Amino acid sequence: MQRGMVIGYPSDAELEAAVRQTLDAHWVAEGYAAPHATVYPWQWLWDSCFHVLVWLELGEVDRAQRELATAFGPQTASGFVPHINYVRSPGFHYDLWGRRDGSSITQPPMYGYAAAELARAGHQPTEEVLAAATAGLRFLLDHRRNPSGLVRVCHPWETGADDSPRWDDHCPGDFDRDRWRITKDRLVSLFETGPDGEALTNPAFDVAPVGFNALVAFNARELAGITGDDRLADDAKVLAGALADRWDPVLGTWVDECSDTSGSSSSRTTEGLLPLLVETAPGRAAKVVDQLLDPTAHGAPFGPTGVHRAEPSFDPRAYWRGPVWPQIAYLLVLAVAPHSPTAAATLARATVAGAWSSSLAEYWDPDTGEGLGALPQSWSGLALVLARRWGGGAG
Repeated sequence: MQRGMVIGYPSDAELEAAVRQTLDAHWVAEGYAAPHATVYPWQWLWDSCFHVLVWLELGEVDRAQRELATAFGPQTASGFVPHINYVRSPGFHYDLWGRRDGSSITQPPMYGYAAAELARAGHQPTEEVLAAATAGLRFLLDHRRNPSGLVRVCHPWETGADDSPRWDDHCPGDFDRDRWRITKDRLVSLFETGPDGEALTNPAFDVAPVGFNALVAFNARELAGITGDDRLADDAKVLAGALADRWDPVLGTWVDECSDTSGSSSSRTTEGLLPLLVETAPGRAAKVVDQLLDPTAHGAPFGPTGVHRAEPSFDPRAYWRGPVWPQIAYLLVLAVAPHSPTAAATLARATVAGAWSSSLAEYWDPDTGEGLGALPQSWSGLALVLARRWGGGAG
């Protein structure tokens, strides 16, 4: 990829019209935008947190506030926030999760950042929402820590990166999508749960992913910034320090902590670069930025590849094996911006070009921009935020 070169960049008016049409069409009366009307009709936790940013960019403050509040509807007394809210059909998938209203697993807690973005835009979230967001982060920090101080996940679905090469050693034999699907279903039955059915641990998937932990630390820091919660701010610093110890200078990535020291935990993926959100070492930042722009690494004309091109698992069209994911690309732009505004703008413009070329798809081929997965998907509306904040406007 030549730095700054993108293909098919939309005008601001074109992009806003497409994003508004998608979000409006996906709005559900119960108070959220379904990621996709048929493939993903329920409320997904981190999708909705990203929708908050898009609604704000569209000037729809009421919907932004309401979507964030609705996400906490099935929150348990422990603070746990389910990754799916079945508000339209309580009891759906009870046979899978063993609980009503929501799932028994969570997702990256992007609600801390969403709340902070609302506040920065002059729309302070309600005290109830701030308390719910604080409780959600406290659940992870108080009930999911392992001895090293990192936060465990109980299932690959909690990370959002369902089929990442980082989990390949947990699939019997070499990675096979069908075998992995069976394994993921089996892992649900192995949770150790709390009194409300929320997953606490999973001995069969005892993993502390650096990407997930980076998002916990980042969201705790963001939320503490608007609530003044010193304990949350301190925990964010401690977690960032624990992440710093996971850096591999040879590979140029952070490595997940696993009970079985699995080799796949060091696969070079974009979610493995998310600790840059809380990293302060300039040398590490420079190495990450170089990889994101390098066409032999993650660089591509339509956004950063999800997997490093030199990894044997790289496939630009396979689910979580190489395509661009807009929410990850957005977070990387956010992480890169303090270190190199020019690189952030380059990544933003490439991602916007990919979102536009793919017709706001769930994810897309980094080299052709062809849409993959569900189409259109609401979180690809992040392209509007990227274009206006970092992409330099219409091309």
